[in-house]
Amino acid sequence: MKKSKPFRKSLVKALKDPIEASEYLNAVLKEGDFNLLLEALKDVAEAQGGMTQLSRQTKLNRANLYQMLSSHGNPRIQSVENVLKVYGLKIGVLPAAKSFPHRKAA
Repeated sequence: MKKSKPFRKSLVKALKDPIEASEYLNAVLKEGDFNLLLEALKDVAEAQGGMTQLSRQTKLNRANLYQMLSSHGNPRIQSVENVLKVYGLKIGVLPAAKSFPHRKAA
């Protein structure tokens, strides 16, 4: 029987692609757990060259990045936006599944 690749190795390889990274982060966002999003951002950072490289590109302290992307992190939206920008990604806002009750059809 052929051995399967370790999940982590496959994940990191996939997240090198910005489209895969954005789909991964969007899937995590749908879970509604902000701490999970921070962990997912750390996964993307690892795939894209690590925290040292991210630190250089964002001009944020590496130790602060580790803290920001930890399960205890509480980053400002601008900090998250700066991290995403490095990877060619951005934050978006979408309507919730339910339509807005005060809007009338055109």
